[in-house]
Amino acid sequence: MSPKAQIPSHRKPRSSKMNTALRAGMTGGVMGTIALTAAAAPALAADKNAPAETVEMPTLSTADSSTLAAESLHNTAEQYSLQQAQEDAASAARKQAKETKEKAEEAKRKAEAKRKAEAARKAALQKKERASRSADRASLTQTSAPQGGNVATLLSFLRAQVGKSYVLGATGPSAYDCSGLTQAAFKQVGINLPRTSQPQSTTGTPVSLSNLQPGDILYWGSAGSAYHVAVYVGGGKFIGAQNSSTGIVERPLSYDQPTGAVRVL
Repeated sequence: MSPKAQIPSHRKPRSSKMNTALRAGMTGGVMGTIALTAAAAPALAADKNAPAETVEMPTLSTADSSTLAAESLHNTAEQYSLQQAQEDAASAARKQAKETKEKAEEAKRKAEAKRKAEAARKAALQKKERASRSADRASLTQTSAPQGGNVATLLSFLRAQVGKSYVLGATGPSAYDCSGLTQAAFKQVGINLPRTSQPQSTTGTPVSLSNLQPGDILYWGSAGSAYHVAVYVGGGKFIGAQNSSTGIVERPLSYDQPTGAVRVL
C-alpha cells in the first residue's frame, strides 16, 4: 500500500483560510473565538463531506478587547453612580419631609400649650376680678360703720350741706371748699382734722377702695399731695365740695374715681 493510501478517508485537511481564522481567534481573545465558532458551525453542519470553508471575521486585537472591557466597566460604573445618586436624593428628600413634619407638629404642640396657658391665665384673672367686684359690692352696700352714732352724726351733717356753694378757702357755714367741708364734718364728732387736703390724705389709716366704709375720707392725687378730698357716705357714693360750678354735691364713685382713702373713725 502506498503512503498516500494510508491517510484515513474521513479526515480532511483544514483549509488555509480556516487555519488563518483560528489563529486570529486565538490571538483576539474570547470575543474572536466566539465569533469564529458561530460563523463556522453552519458551514460544517451543512455538508460533512464538503471541503471546509471559513468565513473571515474582523480580527480583534488584545488592545481592542481591553478597550471594550474598559468601556463596559466605565458604563457600569456610571450607571451605578447614577443609581446611587438617585437613591441618595430620594433618601434626603424623605429625611427632609420627616424633619419638616416633625417641626410642624412641634410648633403645633407649642402653640396649643401657649393657647391653653393663656386661657388659664385669663380665667384666673377673670375669677380674681369677679371676686374683687363682689367685695366692692358688699362694701358699697354698707350703710353704717361700727362707730354707730358718730358716723350717723357725720353723715347727717354732710347731707345737710348738699346744695351749698363752693368757695375756695371757705369753712362754712354757708359755703365751703373741699377740705373745709371735711374739717367741719368731722368736728361734729369731736375730731379735729388739718385744714387742707394734703395732710388730710395721710390722717388715720389707709384703706382700700374695695373695702370702704361710710365716714372714710377719700382723696384724689397721691397721699400727702392730694389736691381734693371728700367723704364716703355708703351705697357707692360720696359727698364733697366739688367746684364753684357744682357746689356741694352727692355723687357716685364712678362720677370721679378717687385715688385712695383713709379711715379716722
